[in-house]
Amino acid sequence: MNAEIISIGNELLIGQVINTNASWIAEQLTKIGFTISHITTVGDNKSDIINVLRQVNIRSGLVLITGGLGPTSDDITKPALCEYFETDLRFDDNVFKYICEFLALRNITVNDLNRKQAEVPTSCKVIYNEIGTAPGIWLLKDTTIFIAMPGVPFEMKQMMEKWILPELQKTFALPVIQQKTLLTHGIAESKLASNLSKWEEALPENIKLAYLPSPGIVRLRLTATNNDKQHTEQLLQLHLNQLHKLVADYFFGYDDDTMEEIVGKLLIKKNRTFSAAESCTGGNVSKMVVSVPGSSEYFKGSIIAYSNKTKIYNLGIDATLIIDYGAVSKPVVEAMAKSCLSIFGTDYTLAVSGIAGPSGGTAEKPVGTVWIALAKKGGVVSELFHFGDNRERNIQKASMAALNMLRKELLNDK
Repeated sequence: MNAEIISIGNELLIGQVINTNASWIAEQLTKIGFTISHITTVGDNKSDIINVLRQVNIRSGLVLITGGLGPTSDDITKPALCEYFETDLRFDDNVFKYICEFLALRNITVNDLNRKQAEVPTSCKVIYNEIGTAPGIWLLKDTTIFIAMPGVPFEMKQMMEKWILPELQKTFALPVIQQKTLLTHGIAESKLASNLSKWEEALPENIKLAYLPSPGIVRLRLTATNNDKQHTEQLLQLHLNQLHKLVADYFFGYDDDTMEEIVGKLLIKKNRTFSAAESCTGGNVSKMVVSVPGSSEYFKGSIIAYSNKTKIYNLGIDATLIIDYGAVSKPVVEAMAKSCLSIFGTDYTLAVSGIAGPSGGTAEKPVGTVWIALAKKGGVVSELFHFGDNRERNIQKASMAALNMLRKELLNDK
């Protein structure tokens, strides 16, 4: 069953607001068996909205609309729907009562604009908004269902999860879709595709593999489609196991796992502590680590030694090492790690020193050159990386590589 998404709002067209609603809705619909055929963004112009509605009605069985349901003059989704569906707005007493109760709990006085929000198309089914004042609207034209929702993301998501998605599953005979995503680090997308090409070619028609790259990570998403839930689950698990074996050296997690969460769980499991000495990453490793709730249990602190003076005076690095080898070098990064380990008294320390760019590179050490060291009580190891010429990606890739180095060490920690 084809589905379409229409996002309404000038703020989306001019790039003032990022359209996260459309991507989230598409993901949820895909999970329950819909095929997303089009995603359209249209401004706050009634004739443009009506033209889009005419187009989608002839090609899709489901249309989800977000935005333009508020009470202000630029919120014209309801008038546009009324014109297209050849109906009028009616005042809904139940919706108004709900709005009044919602505002009373927040000590907000009801005004004429709030009253206007209780107006809905005469022919619609109302979807109550439990965390806002704009109700959702369910309409039918020919064989196509149109659902209009508020543009406020948390209101839209609550409406989708609690009412719309379950109702759609009752309304449509949808195929069973199962997805699982393997997360890999340390291998390029092109190399992965080459390694997996023969296996991918042998996949049955109802199993699809997608490559989803981002800085430092390539996600491998397997999608299985069938009409039988148990068979689909078994089919997906079979090929998931095969894929896992093929990428085992680079695999680190599933689905929404993050490197920092996995490292945190391992540190807790092994009862180990961790600190960091960062130069080119400027605290990004630490930021990733502390984004995980409960990280204070294992993360004891960091030193952002961005300048050579900080490396010398705060970490106690011998100045001659920097003079002889340069700040971005194996001797310096290892000295940073060992010193930080001593300062914080942790079980592990990561140190990162590199040339993030866009300037500062040389023929010998081009932009993207990064040294990462891991120190523990038994010694220190280090590795050289070459990430590329983009500063932001270099910082992210270096941070991921550092945490992955710690992850691998923790897996071998007895």
